[in-house]
Formats: sequence, C-alpha cells, structure tokens
Amino acid sequence: MTERYRLIGSTASPYAIKLRALLRYRRIPFDWVIMTRALRKQTRHLRPNLIPVLQYPDGTFHGETTTLAYDLEARHSQRSVIPEDKAVAFVCDLLEDLADEWAVKPLFLYRWWDAEDQDYVSRWAGEEWSTSDAEPGSAEEIEQFRRRQISRMPILGATAENKPLLEESYHRILAAFEPHVGMTKYLFGSRPSLADFAWFGQLSELATDPTPMQIMRQEAPFTDHWVRRLDDASGVDGAWYPREKALSGMSEALLSIAGELYMPFLAANAQAFANGMERLEINVWGLSYAISPFKYQVKCLGLLRDKFAALDVENQTALKPLLERTGCWAHLIAR
Repeated sequence: MTERYRLIGSTASPYAIKLRALLRYRRIPFDWVIMTRALRKQTRHLRPNLIPVLQYPDGTFHGETTTLAYDLEARHSQRSVIPEDKAVAFVCDLLEDLADEWAVKPLFLYRWWDAEDQDYVSRWAGEEWSTSDAEPGSAEEIEQFRRRQISRMPILGATAENKPLLEESYHRILAAFEPHVGMTKYLFGSRPSLADFAWFGQLSELATDPTPMQIMRQEAPFTDHWVRRLDDASGVDGAWYPREKALSGMSEALLSIAGELYMPFLAANAQAFANGMERLEINVWGLSYAISPFKYQVKCLGLLRDKFAALDVENQTALKPLLERTGCWAHLIAR
C-alpha cells in the first residue's frame, strides 16, 4: 500500500490550501484533515496554532509550507514545482516569498476591517480552526477567534494608516495577473510552480471573502477563474517556458511590485530591527506604510540574498537586467 501523508489545516488558511493544492498537483497521496482541539494538542511542540501541519507517513509532524515544499521535492521526484532553470527557480522563490509575506497583509486587512467580512470569516474559521478550548463552531469560539485575529491586525500592519497602501497593493497584484492567466498559463510555463501555489493560497481566500471577492470579480475575472481551477490541478500537464518567456509577462509584473514595494520594505525592516527601532516607515507609490520591525522578515531577506548569492555568475548576470529594471537588484546584493 502506498504511504500517505496527512495534511492538517483549515480552508480559511491561505497556507493550508496552498500546500493542499500543491500535493494534489504532484499526486502525492494524502488525507486532508481539519484542525481539531485534539490535533492542536498533538502538534503543540510546533509553533502555537500553526496551520498547516503535515504529518509524514512515519507519524512525525512538520510545519512551514516553503520548507515542506522543498522537503517534498527531495522525497518525491514526479511533477516538480521548481523550475529547472536556476535563474527562473530563484525568481520563483522570490515571488513565492512575496505572496507568503506581503499578499497576506491586504488579505488580513480585508478580512478584519469591515463587519461583514469579520462575521463571514469568523463563523467559517470558528468551525475549522480551533484556537481555544471553546466548542468549535460555538458562538464563544467564533467570538474568541474574531477578537484574536483583530488583535493581531497591527502586527501585520493592517491599520488605518496603512490601509491605502495595502488596498493599492491588492489592485496592483490583480493588474499583474489579469492579462496573463489562462487555462494553461502559469507564472513560468504551462505547468504551475511553487510560486503559483503560494499566490493561489492568498488569492483564493481573497476570492472568497466578501469585500476582496467583489473587487476581484470586477477587476480581474480571469484571475478569479484561474484561482478556482488551481485548487485541483492533478490533471494538468505542461512544460516550463524558455528562460526569456518565463521571466516576462506575469513574472516581470510581479517582480516590479517586489522591487517597488516588498524589497524596500524588507530592507527597511532589517535595518530597523538591527538598530533596535520600534517603528519603521516607508513611502511607496506616494502612500505611507509604518509597522514595528518583525524578526521573521529579517530572515526572509537574508534567505533571498543567500539564494541569489548561491547562483553562479552566468545566472546572476542573466538576471541582472530584469532585476535592475524591476528595482530588485540593489536590495539583493546589499549586505
């Protein structure tokens, strides 16, 4: 009998459905299990309330979707989600990080800003995402979850001060996707990559929550369709584009967002953290963004710089014009 994994999560988590879609595409046998109080206790040695958790066939529990995706690459050879071209694979890593660490910010803002979105998501997550000792789905659990998430809004920068920039970034993300997606069109080929699944996770939630769903359907209907199809791409076959095509279109449009917004944010965050500052401020597209420095995103910048430094000269040279054009280059080579 084929060994199976067990993916423990919630459909309200962009990271859980990211990994679920990836496992489906790669045809890796697994069971999808909703997080319960009992499972939360079983996995408490990991980061508290971590979702998703992947239980390996040997019974051990593991977390953090990027780490898991690469470990699955080592354990299973079929239907890889990492482009074969090393330069393209680096861009894949950068755009996955952009999705995981920035796109979640407008998602969090929309989820917990207006009462309609709060009510919708807290009822949904209160059934599936057990974070307290209250009965799952009960009024008490729903209210506790809502309060917990609202209390975390400043941590993710989902504040009135930052709202205009977070909303603008969502509109620009949709504009980057909409002209390029299609039935067999992904970031780097006619097959999806790790970055595609990271974007699927965030955009799928945005396509479900009331306010951002309306925006997506008005501004980016083909992106909405693309997201729904990527939930189960187990029947998709395809190939990676040649480098020039892979690094144009949608990937270049998203790299521009990274270079104008995300990389400057990561650099400012790292500097503020190193200097012991309590607050960092940046201005992008004429809009301000202020937040307390976050240690994990110092690590994100370090990892991106390390991955870029690990590329050989040919691949770095090939990427330089694109990374300079999109504003990413200076932040990747700085130390």
